[in-house]
Amino acid sequence: MRIFISAGEPSGDLHGGNLARALRQTDPGIECVGFGGACMETAGCRLLYPLAGLAVMGVLRVLQSAHKFLALLLEADRYFRLQKPDAVVLIDYPGFHWWLARRAHAHGVPVFYFVPPQIWAWAGWRVRKMRALVDHVLCSLPFEEAWYRERGVAAHYLGHPYFDELAQQRFDRAFVDQEQARSGTIVGLLPGSRTQEVVHNLPTLVRAAGRIHERRPETRFLVACYKPHHLDYVSRYLGFHHAPYVEPCTGHTPEIIHLAKACIAVSGSVGLELLYQGKPSVVLYRTDSFTRRVIAFFKKSRYISLVNLLAEKELFPEFLTDRCEAEAVSGHIVRWLMDEKAYEDVVRELGKLRSQVAEPGACGRVARYILDALHQRPAGRRDRAAA
Repeated sequence: MRIFISAGEPSGDLHGGNLARALRQTDPGIECVGFGGACMETAGCRLLYPLAGLAVMGVLRVLQSAHKFLALLLEADRYFRLQKPDAVVLIDYPGFHWWLARRAHAHGVPVFYFVPPQIWAWAGWRVRKMRALVDHVLCSLPFEEAWYRERGVAAHYLGHPYFDELAQQRFDRAFVDQEQARSGTIVGLLPGSRTQEVVHNLPTLVRAAGRIHERRPETRFLVACYKPHHLDYVSRYLGFHHAPYVEPCTGHTPEIIHLAKACIAVSGSVGLELLYQGKPSVVLYRTDSFTRRVIAFFKKSRYISLVNLLAEKELFPEFLTDRCEAEAVSGHIVRWLMDEKAYEDVVRELGKLRSQVAEPGACGRVARYILDALHQRPAGRRDRAAA
């Protein structure tokens, strides 16, 4: 059996790797192939292209990369036509994945959408594409299943795969001990995994850190850099703006969240890690004014943070903006540093939410679901796919 998996960003690559591992644990004879990144490759998935390294955000950046996406679509179409995989599994990354689903559908290959895009939040009309092009929507958030089913889509809630990774997480004890031996209260700065996110959001993070430091001089800040070139960029920025109380680190995001009293985070799946570790946080997403207007036009949900969406209220103060919100962001952090009751109230709410939604094992459940669904396909359809 051959499963084609496609992930277009680092978080999707992580989930794709865990899914490939779970599939092969369930059936060692399965071959996994597709588009992704290092996590999928390490898990034994044969990469046709490192799509996770191409992750782009914003309308203009996507248009600039259109020729690359077209070439990949043609390569995938050729693969579906000649190799006839038993299934295509798409992980988030809407836009390109709609086209990939269309080509798989045209070749009679069943399509599974794992961690589906949050179209209920910003593009509800696209449910028609989901209904027409995707055979199985494997929901990662509990309220998604009912939303899709009400609109005629075959959806099943199997849990969020990020909790699989978090349940296996182990801290670098040397790093933790080293930081705990130093004085000062730590605030974590999490600028995101995409270079665009780092560039757009770092100025707000550093200015907010400066305002917090003015009011609480004992506070120091650790920046969680996802990649070495992010570390270089952040280091140069800090050197130019002279912020000695801010220290960049790479490869230590879990440890920084663990050490921090509170965090300022760019919106993304890291919110689930902040929930898992019970860390009060401010969520930020700063972009250019054009993209901000586009998002505002399409956005339907009340919140951008996954934690707030799950809680159905604002546990994490959040800012979707095209300007610097350092003053407002820093105000929330200072309040938590100075008002222990307000801080503990958020910690308690996060603990309650975690007990409700943070169940590990999603990748194993998804692997079993996919294989069961394929084994239950009508014999004629299986034979055509194998022809």
